[in-house]
Amino acid sequence: MRLNSTFSNPEAYRLGALSLSIAFAAIVAALGFEVLAGHAPCPICLQERYAYYVGVPLLFLGLVGLSTGHYESSAAAFALVALAFLANMGLGGYHAGIEWGFWEGPSTCSGALQPLESTADLLKGLKKPKVVRCDSAGWRLFGLSFAGWNAVISAFLWITCWQASRAARDASIV
Repeated sequence: MRLNSTFSNPEAYRLGALSLSIAFAAIVAALGFEVLAGHAPCPICLQERYAYYVGVPLLFLGLVGLSTGHYESSAAAFALVALAFLANMGLGGYHAGIEWGFWEGPSTCSGALQPLESTADLLKGLKKPKVVRCDSAGWRLFGLSFAGWNAVISAFLWITCWQASRAARDASIV
């Protein structure tokens, strides 16, 4: 174990800190939009958050590991987060494809309208929780929805986390 390891391995620390900052900002933005705009997430949106919920604490632990000279464990943490964001990139792309109508989404978030037989059916329907649709974007910026931006951000995080893992691994060899 080496002391003062952040100065002997600034590249891994810089990439890990950048990844942590972006991942944290992304999940806070998603949660903030949900609260401030009152927009409930669909089931796929909730699944897309798992990588952030796991990734943020692991990235923090990876940075702590680098600071204390535990390069191998930091490299493993960064690699695990990279794989989580690689999977999340695929999930975000899948979700964006559903929103653009390239393919159909799961039946659990298809909110298709059912014909009403009577006024009683209408009242029953109002008491049921609302199905949040996966095939309609609640927000877009430059043509990309949250799902599309999640795919882009996840791709960036996959690359930076993988580079941080390689830099930490290379530092453990020296």
